Amino acid sequence: MIENGKIAAISEGYIDAPAATQIDAAGKYVSPGFIDIHIHGGGGHDFMDNTVEAFLTIANTHARYGTTAMLPTTLTSSKEDLLETLRVYEIADKQNSKGSQFIGMHLEGPYFALNQCGAQDPRYIRDPNPDEYREILSNTSAIKRWSAAPELKGAVDFGKYVTSQGVLAAIAHSDAVYEEVLTAFENGYTLATHLYSGMSGVTRRNAFRYAGVIESAYLLDGMDVEIIADGVHLPPPLLKLVYKIKGPKRTALITDAMRGAAMPPGESVLGSLKNGIKVIIEDDVAKLPDRSCFAGSVATANRLVRNMVNMADVPLFEAVQMATVTPATIMKIDDKKGSLITGKDADIAIFDENINVEMTIIKGKIVHNGK
Repeated sequence: MIENGKIAAISEGYIDAPAATQIDAAGKYVSPGFIDIHIHGGGGHDFMDNTVEAFLTIANTHARYGTTAMLPTTLTSSKEDLLETLRVYEIADKQNSKGSQFIGMHLEGPYFALNQCGAQDPRYIRDPNPDEYREILSNTSAIKRWSAAPELKGAVDFGKYVTSQGVLAAIAHSDAVYEEVLTAFENGYTLATHLYSGMSGVTRRNAFRYAGVIESAYLLDGMDVEIIADGVHLPPPLLKLVYKIKGPKRTALITDAMRGAAMPPGESVLGSLKNGIKVIIEDDVAKLPDRSCFAGSVATANRLVRNMVNMADVPLFEAVQMATVTPATIMKIDDKKGSLITGKDADIAIFDENINVEMTIIKGKIVHNGK
C-alpha cells in the first residue's frame, strides 16, 4: 500500500483500503525503480543543452523504461558552460513532476588524462584547479558526484576536498597505476566510473609491468564499480568477470546514455548542440564518425537488467539489485530508495519476463502506463 508517496504497508494478503486505486500486476515482476547514477541524455536531448526542456524530456524519456531516479551527468566543458548547466538543473529540478527524479548532478570531468579522453572533448581537459573547483562547489549544493583522473597534479587534494564537501569522488578517464589508485582510494575515490571504458589496464613503464585502474578496482575490495551493460561497451565475458569478482553489491549498472537513447539510428551529437561532438548511432551504440571509439551508449535501464540476465547469466534478483539498491547505497540514499520496504519512497517498476517495462511509479504517482 502506498500513502503520501511512501510505501505504507507490504502484505501477502489483502490490505483493507477501500479508497485505494488497485493495480493488477498478476504475472508480472514488481521491482524497485531503477536508479541511473551516470546518464547524459535521451529522447534527442542532452543535459548540456542547458535548457529546462532538455532536462525534463530526458527525465520523461527514461521514466518509460523504469528509471525512477537519476544523476544528470555533464561532459568536459568550459567553466561557464558547467555553471550554466548547474543553474538550469536547479530550475528543472523544481519543475520535474512527471519524469525520473533528479538526485543531484554528476560532473564527469574536466580533470582527465588526455590519452584516455575517449569521446570527451580534449579542448576542455585540464588539471584540477583549486580556485575553479572550490568556486563551482560554492555555487550550488546540487553536485553529488565528481569523476576525475587521480594521477593528475593536484587530483589527490581535489579528491580530499570534494569528499569533505559530501561529494562522491570517482576515478574516470585515467591512466593511473595501482599505487596511484591506492593513494586515491585512501583519499576519497571509492568508485570506478564505467569500468574498462577510458581507463588503464596492465601497462609497461621502462619494461616493468604495472597494474592499471581496471586491476586496481578488482584488487581493492572496498571500491565500487559501475558498468555500461548495454551489451556493446562490454562483451558477455567481461560482464561475467565483473559480476564474478565484484559481485552485485559492489557493481552498479549505468546507461551512460547520450541523446540518442530511445531514438532511431543515424547522425547525432554528443554533448551540447552548440559545441558538442558529431557522432553516429549504429549497432545499438554511439560512435565517433571515424568509428575509432564508442561515444556513449543509447541504452535504457531495462536493457541493462535484461543483458545481465541473458548475456552474463546473472539471476534476475541480483541483476535488479545492481540497478536499484546498489546504486542507492553508493550514493548514500538507500535509506529512501532502492528497495521495496515500508517507509521508503514508492518508486516502482512493473515489467514482464523480458524486462519490458509496463508501468513506472515515482513516489506513488503513475508516470508511465504502457498497457
